[in-house]
Amino acid sequence: MKTLLLTAFLSCILLVLKAQNLKKMETTQDSTAIAKALEDYYFKGIYEGDINTLGHILNPGTLLFGDVKGQPYAKTLDQYLDGVAHRQSPKDSGKPFKGTIISIDVVNSIAVARVHVKMYEFNYDEFLSFHKIDNQWVIVNKMISDVTE
Repeated sequence: MKTLLLTAFLSCILLVLKAQNLKKMETTQDSTAIAKALEDYYFKGIYEGDINTLGHILNPGTLLFGDVKGQPYAKTLDQYLDGVAHRQSPKDSGKPFKGTIISIDVVNSIAVARVHVKMYEFNYDEFLSFHKIDNQWVIVNKMISDVTE
């Protein structure tokens, strides 16, 4: 009886450990997928001024809030994409552009990425909220603040 209980107990512990390792692996895979999406779609789309590229990572209901040069900033996705479409892209301007991923935190189907974007005379710290929809990570909210470097 003691052997049977010990075996059952050890089996439960192994299942818990496997589940924890699986969760950790999924989180690592999700973080990697988010980082790749940021590089392939978010940073590239901003740099090139390509709203189609940005459309791969921005959910249609995305809202943008924050401050730029101390002034409140609030836009719908359509307003933001219109601005991107009608400005000279960093690529076309020949001016430096750098997108840096600071951190990515994943919990189940939600995540937050903290990124830094340097373009033109701006240094933006951004918090990007993600949701995994149809097995794809998309930005559902963008918080932005213009900071001194």
